[in-house]
Amino acid sequence: MTTRAAYDEIAEWYEHEFLGPGDPIGVDASLRALLGAGTGTCLEVCCGTGVHAGTVRELGFTPVGVDLSGAMLRYATGRLPAARADAARLPVATGSVPVVLSVMAHTDLPDYPAVLAEIARVLAPGGAFVHVGVHPCFCGGFADRSDPAAVVVRRGYLDGRWTTESWTDQGVRDKVGAVHYPLPTLLNAVHDTGLRVQRFLESGGEVPTVLSFRATHAR
Repeated sequence: MTTRAAYDEIAEWYEHEFLGPGDPIGVDASLRALLGAGTGTCLEVCCGTGVHAGTVRELGFTPVGVDLSGAMLRYATGRLPAARADAARLPVATGSVPVVLSVMAHTDLPDYPAVLAEIARVLAPGGAFVHVGVHPCFCGGFADRSDPAAVVVRRGYLDGRWTTESWTDQGVRDKVGAVHYPLPTLLNAVHDTGLRVQRFLESGGEVPTVLSFRATHAR
């Protein structure tokens, strides 16, 4: 099953049941801290239902998005202008976008390095890329987070494979699967595009569930 087809099947659940109130793992707080105030177009890659558009707009930017899932994009209507497109083949001119976001999306993408290369291509000179994603060291099919007091990490961190294995049946991974990118793989892929990381953040508890960073294009 493709990621598009998988998300088409869970879009209603995602919008009405999975997304809850508040900011329990610090996704919104990380996005605000790394994006900061600004103006101009902010492109969200894999925007899904567009739930981050409000934050982007509050910070002064004009949010736009792309996503493969038509069902998810139907919920994005009214939140931001969005197109159905492949993140590895963005329908965007080279060097035309001042800011690009990827929020809780990279593990949905079978070739995130290719997506990062596309992001680097469309970024304007001096433009910024903000990545907010599941923490590669403490989240994945190898990590059992069922005990609030401890995270059990088993073999599998280095596998870098797609899996539906999960410690819970209330999340996304057990429904659509996810690709694991070990930390060096993720950071080297960013570096190889010419993007340079300026700042990192971790959030989501004492053993963090989210790793975020801001990178800029020196071009």
